[in-house]
Amino acid sequence: MSKLKIVFLGTPDLACGFLERLAASGHEIAGVVSQPDRPVGRGLKMCCAPVNALAGSLSLEAFKPDSKQELHSVLSALKPDLCVVVAYGRLIPEPTLALARFGFLNVHFSLLPKYRGAAPVQWALINGEKTTGVTLFWLDKGMDTGPVFLRHEEPVLETDDAGSLFARLCAAGAGLLDEGLRKIAAGEIIREPQTGEPSLAPKLSAPDTLLDLSLPAASLLGRIRGLACGPRARFSLDIQGRRTAVQVLEASLPEGPVKDSPPGSVISVEGGGGFIVKCGVGGLLVKKVKPEGKKEMPAADFLNGARLKPGDILR
Repeated sequence: MSKLKIVFLGTPDLACGFLERLAASGHEIAGVVSQPDRPVGRGLKMCCAPVNALAGSLSLEAFKPDSKQELHSVLSALKPDLCVVVAYGRLIPEPTLALARFGFLNVHFSLLPKYRGAAPVQWALINGEKTTGVTLFWLDKGMDTGPVFLRHEEPVLETDDAGSLFARLCAAGAGLLDEGLRKIAAGEIIREPQTGEPSLAPKLSAPDTLLDLSLPAASLLGRIRGLACGPRARFSLDIQGRRTAVQVLEASLPEGPVKDSPPGSVISVEGGGGFIVKCGVGGLLVKKVKPEGKKEMPAADFLNGARLKPGDILR
């Protein structure tokens, strides 16, 4: 097997396992590229990207280009055989894609062309998909539109939230990347056009987190599961004359029928610290919440503290 000269491009924690896998692969890691440091928190302290920090601990040369021109210059100097991209977070211009001898190989957490975009796992859960997967594909000038190299299907379990599904997809994706590197080193390169109906998975924004309690409970549960890693799903209500946002961290569908009431009505407080709220169809058993400005707590404790009782309405 021939040794490949690889540059890795990634930014968040999600990408770190893939970099560790590459570092142990026996191929040459010529450099690691991540987004520049960003100010975070109330003090706006500059924070180093997790991938950049990991590169330092692995004694790999790290780069944080601040512009498309700088990225092009970095890769031009490194002259890689292959670039591997996992959650880099920036669209790479077409002239830069030509700098790697074999191209840019991207790990995407859906079965392309479904869920092109920044949040494929979250939207798959929000939309109630029963199957998703990982696609290893070649970048082109579009957003997640390039030809497919390899793919892996993964069932979505009823118990999954974004964290558990991401964990399985990352493990599957790492194995897929290993297989892809073996094939490339052996000269077995596949570039199959994407087929099927495309769909989008755009970056999540504040309006996407709102729980519309007039919708079916199953739909709301999918949103809660999909947003479990942030930004979390939420409802709001007036507490002592102040509108308060309440994040829902854990919920399920209650067993048995739910009393017919207006959507948003608190139906009952349940054993185990939860309460049932009526939805457009069925009910939602809310188990754990985080009110604005407070710590996580059992949902029943929140209900007591807010002096809510069966029959009161959440919004």
